[in-house]
Amino acid sequence: MELEKHYVNRVGWLRAAVLGANDGLLSTTSIVIGVAAADPSRHAIILAALAGTIAGAMSMAAGEYVSVSSQADTEKSDINREKKELEKMPEIELHELAKIYEKRGVSKETAMLVAKELTDHNALEAHTKDELGINEITVAKPFQASVASFFSFLSGAALPMVVSIFAPEKNMVYYQYGFSIIFLMILGAIAAKTGGSNIGVAIVRICFWGTIAMVITAIVGYVFGVNIS
Repeated sequence: MELEKHYVNRVGWLRAAVLGANDGLLSTTSIVIGVAAADPSRHAIILAALAGTIAGAMSMAAGEYVSVSSQADTEKSDINREKKELEKMPEIELHELAKIYEKRGVSKETAMLVAKELTDHNALEAHTKDELGINEITVAKPFQASVASFFSFLSGAALPMVVSIFAPEKNMVYYQYGFSIIFLMILGAIAAKTGGSNIGVAIVRICFWGTIAMVITAIVGYVFGVNIS
């Protein structure tokens, strides 16, 4: 019999990878569009793309590591607190665990039986999963999230960099926008397919907000470019 297919075990790396790729593509493209609207010279455009790529990748990796590390620290703190409570007041913790199962629809007698058996097997594991909601699938992994963010940002930023090098200077803004929207659609579809969510909704959402970001930066670049010149 074929096992059921679940997607929750992909949450950690998928979130970081999708966020990194989208941010790499969108933020770098937005920077290039803003610069191109102000100064359409290829030297300035490539320099902006390179600076945006390096700064963005390092920022994403560091930010992801710090934020997920904070989550991991919180989880460890809760687990240690639960461990101490199990040592000091095991009976109260047992009834607390049984109450959790009762709220899920299990009868009082069965809930207590399950709580006792799980406590005998591994009390800390039972409380970690059922009271704190922490398990081995969704547990915070800072290094994994940081690496995924770094390389996914680079992969996303590669497109605007390539377009900056080869696209005609005169219509750079339009080339950047067109290619970015196409790749945002592809990224949205891949992310939705990998995560088991609706592909159409994901594509519309990412293209809508991506367009807003690029239009705003283009306007800012054009306005400041005109004022400076």
